[in-house]
Amino acid sequence: MKNKKILIVAAHPDDEVLGCFGTVARLILLGYEAYTLILGEGKTSRDKTRNVSNKADELKTLNNEILKANEVIGIKEVFTENFADNRFDSIDLLDIVKAVDKVKNLIKPDIIFTHFANDLNIDHRITYNAVLTATRPMIDECVREIYSFEALSSTEWNYPQSFAPDVFYDITQTLSLKQKAMSIYASELRKYPHPRSIDGIELIAKYHGMRVGLKYAEAFKTVRILR
Repeated sequence: MKNKKILIVAAHPDDEVLGCFGTVARLILLGYEAYTLILGEGKTSRDKTRNVSNKADELKTLNNEILKANEVIGIKEVFTENFADNRFDSIDLLDIVKAVDKVKNLIKPDIIFTHFANDLNIDHRITYNAVLTATRPMIDECVREIYSFEALSSTEWNYPQSFAPDVFYDITQTLSLKQKAMSIYASELRKYPHPRSIDGIELIAKYHGMRVGLKYAEAFKTVRILR
């Protein structure tokens, strides 16, 4: 039986770490192959108007952080697009679907981890829709499992909250790898009590672990499983 392949589809750099790196690190140790697709360029939404050239140095630093962070857990290859940060709603959905479809057809993953449908962040919601569109359950579709993850400082900031996970992975042995990967994203990391912090990552893992009798866990919402 061939090793299963995983594709993480994230809107922004660091979403992949926050969402599922503890779980994917564990699955890689079990022999899975894992890949990451990051759709947005990051950074430019923090200015009054989008100007990529003004952010060239920061984007170069961020791109280096992407590669180094993904290396920490053994991601086989990282794919990036440059869709406008926090402006996915200004882009034709079809263009984003095609970006997901291109990588999906190249990798042919069995499993996809992606964003939750009802995150506060518009890019996260559109990424979720693009993944569902690119993986419509046709007779020859390779993707057999799709899971939504939460992204700290987005999922829990929406109201009313609706992330109700039904799958929990024990990440007791791999939480430190997730934290190490996040620490590489120095330009995205924040200090506690901001959720997007090293302490925040541990606290949410402890919370989900407590819910299911584990020390640390990551939680997901099942989108589709084909058996």
